[in-house]
Amino acid sequence: MDALCSLSGLDPLWDWNTTWFTPNPDFTQCFQNTVLVWVPCIYLWLCAPFYCLHLYCHGHGRIPVSVLFSTKLLLGFFLMSFGLVEFFYIMLLRNQEILKHTVFLLSPVLRSLTMILALCVILWERVRGYRSSVFLFLFWLLAVLCSLVPLRAKIQLAMDEGLSPNLVQYLAFFSYFALQLAQLFLSCFADQSPNPKYANVKNPCPVEDASFFSKLLFWWFSGLVVKGYRTPLQAEDLWSLREEDTSEKIILDLQEEWTAKCAKLKQQDKNLSANVALGSRLPEQAQLIRKLQKEQSSGFFLLRTLARKFGPYFLKGTVCLLVHDVFMFAVPQVLSLLLGFMRETDAPLWKGYFYASLMFLLSCFQSLFNHQYMYTCFTVGMRVKTAVMGLVYRKSLIINSAARRTCTVGEIVNLVSADTQKLMDFVVYFNAVWLAPVEIALSLFFLWQHLGPSALAGIATVILIFPLNGFIAKKRSKLQEIQMNYMDGRIKLMNEIFNGIKILKFYAWEKAFLEQVLGYREKELRALKKSQILYSISIASFNSSSFLIAFAMFGVFVTIDDKNVLDAQKVFVSMAIINILKTPLSQLPFAMSTTMQAVVSLKRLGKFLCQEELKPDSVVKGPFKSDEDAIVIENATFSWSKDKAPCLKKINVRVPRGSLVAVVGHVGSGKSSLLSAMLGEAEKRNGNVYVTGSVAYVPQQAWIQNATLHDNILFGQEKRKVWYQRVLEACALTSDLEILPAGDATEIGEKGLNLSGGQKQRVSLARAVYRKADIYFLDDPLSAVDAHVGQHIFDKVIGPKGVLRDKTRILVTHGMSFLPQADLILVLDDGEITESGSYQELLSRNGAVADFIRTFASAERKESTVQRGSRKSMSRLSVTDFMPFSRDLSQEQLIGGDTSSVSMQNLEQIPDVEQEQLSEDLGKLTEVDKAHTGRVKLEMYAEYFRTIGLGLIIPIIILYAFQQAASLAYNYWLSMWADEPVVNGTQINTDMKLGVFGALGLAQGMGIFGTTVAISVGGIIASRHLHMNLLTNVLHSPMSFFESTPSGNLLNRFAKEIDAIDCMVPDGLKMMLGYFFKLMEVCIIVLLATPFAAIAILPLALLYGFVQSFYVATSCQLRRLEAVSRSPIYSHFNESVQGASVIRAFGEQSRFILQANEKVDHNQTSYFPRFVATRWLAVNLEFLGNGVVLAAAVLSVMGKETLSPGIVGLAVSHSLQVTAILSWIVRSWTDVENNIVSVERVKEYADTPKEAAWSVEGSSLPPAWPHTGTIEFCDYGLQYRRGLELALKGISLQIQKREKVGIVGRTGAGKSSLALGIFRILEAAKGEIYIDGVNIAEIGLHELRSRITIIPQDPVLFSGSLRMNLDPFDAYSDEEVWNTLELAHLKNFVSGLPDKLQYECSEGGENLSLGQRQLVCLARALLRKTKVLVLDEATAAVDLETDALIQSTIRSQFEDCTVLTIAHRLNTILDYSRVIVMDKGTIVEMDSPPNLISQHGQFYRMCREAGLV
Repeated sequence: MDALCSLSGLDPLWDWNTTWFTPNPDFTQCFQNTVLVWVPCIYLWLCAPFYCLHLYCHGHGRIPVSVLFSTKLLLGFFLMSFGLVEFFYIMLLRNQEILKHTVFLLSPVLRSLTMILALCVILWERVRGYRSSVFLFLFWLLAVLCSLVPLRAKIQLAMDEGLSPNLVQYLAFFSYFALQLAQLFLSCFADQSPNPKYANVKNPCPVEDASFFSKLLFWWFSGLVVKGYRTPLQAEDLWSLREEDTSEKIILDLQEEWTAKCAKLKQQDKNLSANVALGSRLPEQAQLIRKLQKEQSSGFFLLRTLARKFGPYFLKGTVCLLVHDVFMFAVPQVLSLLLGFMRETDAPLWKGYFYASLMFLLSCFQSLFNHQYMYTCFTVGMRVKTAVMGLVYRKSLIINSAARRTCTVGEIVNLVSADTQKLMDFVVYFNAVWLAPVEIALSLFFLWQHLGPSALAGIATVILIFPLNGFIAKKRSKLQEIQMNYMDGRIKLMNEIFNGIKILKFYAWEKAFLEQVLGYREKELRALKKSQILYSISIASFNSSSFLIAFAMFGVFVTIDDKNVLDAQKVFVSMAIINILKTPLSQLPFAMSTTMQAVVSLKRLGKFLCQEELKPDSVVKGPFKSDEDAIVIENATFSWSKDKAPCLKKINVRVPRGSLVAVVGHVGSGKSSLLSAMLGEAEKRNGNVYVTGSVAYVPQQAWIQNATLHDNILFGQEKRKVWYQRVLEACALTSDLEILPAGDATEIGEKGLNLSGGQKQRVSLARAVYRKADIYFLDDPLSAVDAHVGQHIFDKVIGPKGVLRDKTRILVTHGMSFLPQADLILVLDDGEITESGSYQELLSRNGAVADFIRTFASAERKESTVQRGSRKSMSRLSVTDFMPFSRDLSQEQLIGGDTSSVSMQNLEQIPDVEQEQLSEDLGKLTEVDKAHTGRVKLEMYAEYFRTIGLGLIIPIIILYAFQQAASLAYNYWLSMWADEPVVNGTQINTDMKLGVFGALGLAQGMGIFGTTVAISVGGIIASRHLHMNLLTNVLHSPMSFFESTPSGNLLNRFAKEIDAIDCMVPDGLKMMLGYFFKLMEVCIIVLLATPFAAIAILPLALLYGFVQSFYVATSCQLRRLEAVSRSPIYSHFNESVQGASVIRAFGEQSRFILQANEKVDHNQTSYFPRFVATRWLAVNLEFLGNGVVLAAAVLSVMGKETLSPGIVGLAVSHSLQVTAILSWIVRSWTDVENNIVSVERVKEYADTPKEAAWSVEGSSLPPAWPHTGTIEFCDYGLQYRRGLELALKGISLQIQKREKVGIVGRTGAGKSSLALGIFRILEAAKGEIYIDGVNIAEIGLHELRSRITIIPQDPVLFSGSLRMNLDPFDAYSDEEVWNTLELAHLKNFVSGLPDKLQYECSEGGENLSLGQRQLVCLARALLRKTKVLVLDEATAAVDLETDALIQSTIRSQFEDCTVLTIAHRLNTILDYSRVIVMDKGTIVEMDSPPNLISQHGQFYRMCREAGLV
């Protein structure tokens, strides 16, 4: 190269004297004309082939020709021609001595060729649809940077000699430079979109249109920040998700891979099982080990699947992290050079400025790469969340019943909430697991360079700190597990409380359950407190770690040799490296614990995702064929799980197409199991099942979605108006629509809250009928409705003249009257078909059924005075009467009760005037979780700190000030030590200096421990108080509150929000305060060293405040929107899991999966901008922080004469921490702001309406009240909601003691409203009720409700012991409980249970059959034995024998009580002393039954319909 240059008459390529050792540095002419020209060209020629190949493989479609593209081409063309012109110009000018100008000729040719290549790349990018090019941006940047040196030289020359001698050359060079600059500027913008697919996306994400430069600095996000600052953001302001982030795109590829992995796992499991010798049982231990291995490998497989899908993108981020680390370690080296410069007296000033600028640039690059990495991490985390949620949801729709029993709904919701969060954290911290040790090793290597072997003392300190923190992390994870278990228990209990809130209110049991919840809560907080104290030790050891390491190293350094001198360079470069060392040290344990938690979560998810699924081959489904049997079962045996006994044995059935099959048998005989088997829900052991044609299913427990009535019936089908009306009429729903506030547009609450049992069942039936399927499975749909409605539905829908007459119908029933019209009757007993045939065949066979039918018919004749209509009265008798009565635990889960009956005639019309007044939102019931808007109000902070108390807050602030003062003192002490003059090669009094340094550092450590413990304790005090308030507020809310608030919202408050108050708020406060005081310390130090820095710091502080306020407004609103959009995901999951069998039967899985996708995507639209907001802020703030570094360094160089190296080192090394401190302050501030929203959300329910006081102070109620049980209504009126008309109008009546009164009436007549009034579930709108002469409105609710009893319609049980379900307060002895069980006909059953009274009932009492649950409710009433009993008749789905038992028990045991029965079956109240007939909220008839029948009024008509007269 030197030869080439000398040939052209230029000096050599490199000369140190020209470039470095000079007050006026420059590069040699040779270097300027060769290297600086060639570097960009070589870069382009080397990388272009690979880049073009990449473009070839990843095309996005062609970009239309735009102004930007044309301008780039034009400028490129000019640049190319410049080189050629220069080449020919030199050729013409110097044609005699060409050889001497080789260098000058080569450069323009090379430049021109490179420009042609650049133009080709621009064109190729357009063809392949690349809108913004990093590759070309770097090329233009290199070109401009390389041209800066000759530009400076040319300007210098022009200033020295004037422009005139070489005017053309100057103009040419300046134009060329300007064109390159223009190209660089243009490459910062993105071109148009290649494909119009974004055209139809509403509000597309601007990152799609952002240029590379904008992506680097996150400027594309600024629009949303500004919008959020001006007005609080709404959901519609958020961008749509990018295609690659949508559920559909992510889950599509993942699903296939995971299915393959699952199959592989199962195969492994099978091979393992096969290896075990046949017939031998594995010992318990080995079985346990195998189970654990399976969980482990399923978790590992899940991780591999996710890594395959998201790994490549994640690797890109990891590369950014590595580059960031390179810059991070370069900064202390530059600092060392700067401090060296400060020591040299004759060093030229430009070197100082050069080092200062270099530090600034390195810091900036460090910020850029770090945030690109974080952005990648969060994007991957978000996609993992979407993927896992999608997999769990799809799985929850196909797990079999055995697996479903092991995972409660709560656990499944927990998988998608808690465990996905753990995986997202894992993605962010995963790299720290392997990179932190590398960073620690590098830091120690650089320390060794500065301090020699003394660095080993630092290593020793690190080694000591580590095990301590490892031990603490281990202890904490155990405590966390304990805390999570208590939390799970608490949430499960809360879920049950919300599901059974009506019972809690009726029985005044809130206090007992409140105690239980608080019991869990106390244990949870105890574990949390221990964990937090350990955490404080951990934090103290970390924050003191930099001091401890420095103390150890400097101490060893100065003691091992007197000649070892601590100068500024050694001290502050070491401190800078130690500060770098702190990051991996603090991250490592966190990364470890996050990884541990993620491993547990992966295991849990893997275990769930590998659960047994329903086997698609258990039922062979075929298309509709009119000439074949609809259902064929050949010699099949079924069970609910592999290891349980069969629930159906040797089943052989052929169902001809279009026939009506009745399935009968006593409770627990396997009727529902038979339908489940036909639907493919049960595990088939052997045999074959064939089903041809489409299927519709009506389950026994109606499953209703939280949607409008209309949507519940259509269930995803097109609306066909005429057919829809026909279905409504056939299912007796037209009359109900008139009662509902908004007709079929009324929203139905969760689990059909605002519908009666009968209405739910009819909606469920209508959904099936609307389907027009070929085969109908009807699981006892007529049990929950009244007799005459049941008859109507049978005639109009199921029977031979019904809408479904041509379809195949399998009907499980208890009703006798329907049997003669069935084509085939299957009689089940103990899981076997004992008899089958038509009604006539069964009669002629003279079996058990025939005997029963005959005896029953003759008995009926004697009883009924009027023969006519005996068939109708038979309808209430049940086939189960002739069977040996069984009390097995049944797989069937039945449900009872219709709140009121519906008749087709005499239904009231709502007056027209009133209809006009009905407001738009009448049909709305559930309150959607709303997002608050704007910044968090200051009173939320005030509220939070008020609960902590001033007694703690003042010490906290004093401790913080103390700890920071100690830190400042020990740093300042170090700088004084570093400036100490060296006498005879040593420094004096080193021992004293070391002692002071150590004492100050220890004081700081103690301060840190004190503050963290104090804040933790304060946080626990606050969260205990807030949880207590939330719990009491919710339990004091009236029933209407629970009907209009989805349980998902309530559970969200108790789980997510309380968790945030427990952990997030105190942790955020610790960080925020810690960093805030640290920032104060840095500013004080920088201002002490260079007071002029105030000129830079003040504007930067203002700018910081400005950026921060923009950010916080947007970020808080995004957090709220994200929280609000989270609840519907869980509600939808909850609903789908409960209705999985219905969804499967109707084949609607894909629609529900789409809905789940939409809900998850909707949630992600607010999550995505949330984490980008943090990156936007951090990048912009860190540039401000880097400004402080620049200011401190430049001002130090300027004051070189007056400042000592020690002070400069102190100021600059501290200013290096500013960027990190700033971003942490904002992050922790935002965390606190975001999580304090939880306080706001928890406080919300303090202002909702509450019911009256539970007990009244100083009430003079006698302990034995009511002792006679007289009830008097005085002009009593009641309404359901303000603004609605009165449900009861002017009721006046007197009920004497021991009187038995029946209350009857059509649907909506107000029968149940009377019961609600007596228990003050609804307060009187006018008038009063007196019991034993006491006005019930004047006593406490618990005083009233605990002294009267109701047997409600739906038998609700809670999970817990059977005894707890009967007597939660432990008020009665075991003996009394056993006597009660005997009276309730449950004694034999309970004594046969393994744990007797301590038998654990599952969630909702699902492990008891309906009849048994009904009897437990009866036992509750018997145990309380109060003088007033209200019976909301609920014997609808119980077979007649149970019914007879209940009725006879009530008659004998409550003989001396006042009994009010809300009757749906008139035969149960014909022997009562009085009957009240209600209609439209008023009493229309009231007398003894015989008198009412003789009056031929409304009661007579009802009896005639039921065939009783």
